[in-house]
Amino acid sequence: MPPNPLASGLPRPAAVVNAEIRALWSDPRVPLTDELRARRDALYVEWVAAVEAERGDVIEAA
Repeated sequence: MPPNPLASGLPRPAAVVNAEIRALWSDPRVPLTDELRARRDALYVEWVAAVEAERGDVIEAA
């Protein structure tokens, strides 16, 4: 399993994490193994953190 990027405090870009999620589960007709499901769930958590970090850089319009 790759190192946890959240441990460094610097999340990867959401697009990168999303691409990894898509690559992990390329055919939704094929069920994921327990190991892959756990990896997908960890990636979801990482993706949410990345989206929140990216939105933090956005300045709201008046």
